[in-house]
Amino acid sequence: MDATSQIRSYIIESFLFGDASPLTDDRMSLLDNGVIDSTGVMELVAFLEDDFGLTIRDEELVPENLDSVANLASFVERKQAAA
Repeated sequence: MDATSQIRSYIIESFLFGDASPLTDDRMSLLDNGVIDSTGVMELVAFLEDDFGLTIRDEELVPENLDSVANLASFVERKQAAA
């Protein structure tokens, strides 16, 4: 399973309780649309670190990296390429 699929599946199961209908667009803001809150961001970071073997620094906790499925997948791919 690719990073986008893994991330999308995690968000659907963990934050949308299996209902994928609110997650309509890869560029949809997860925060602005109420899919996740600040606690959810921390859960999402823990998932990324555990499942993808990443270390995410505080300065990387920005919307450009974490606010949509597409941004998350791109961030994971950049981190993996740099490792």
